[in-house]
Amino acid sequence: MSVITYIGLGSNLGDSAQILREAVEKLSTLGRVQVSRLYHSPPMGPQDQPHYHNAVARLVTELEPLSLLDALQDFEQESGRVRFRRWGERTLDLDLLLYGEKNIINERLTVPHIGIVERDFVVIPLLDLDQNIQIDGQALRNLEFVQHSTLTVLADSNWANIK
Repeated sequence: MSVITYIGLGSNLGDSAQILREAVEKLSTLGRVQVSRLYHSPPMGPQDQPHYHNAVARLVTELEPLSLLDALQDFEQESGRVRFRRWGERTLDLDLLLYGEKNIINERLTVPHIGIVERDFVVIPLLDLDQNIQIDGQALRNLEFVQHSTLTVLADSNWANIK
């Protein structure tokens, strides 16, 4: 049975836009993909690192949650993922944000992803894909920071060249 999932995409090392395009291409091997606009955002962690390129992909897939997580981690490794420190710079970060309506908590995966409602670089791209999206009954469009975002739009939703 197909399920609608949302995947957070981030990169701030290398040719970030190209790295994210390649990640979306890989995601398309797992199901039907649609992407948000592409954003530029200040780092959440240490400030002595480049700004990030961020987007969110809606992926309709048949994969179970842990199988999807494994695929995302494989894609990160294939892209030469580098992570120097917690919340630091990275070549590619793929986060399973939402998996249908499921709440999942285990040693490998927490869904909804921890901290979604505190991160404009996740919420605003999610809203690009679904203006009515809610997490635990909270409408994301009503979050205060949605009106005062620090994000810069780099490209519309055609940036990924999805075929």
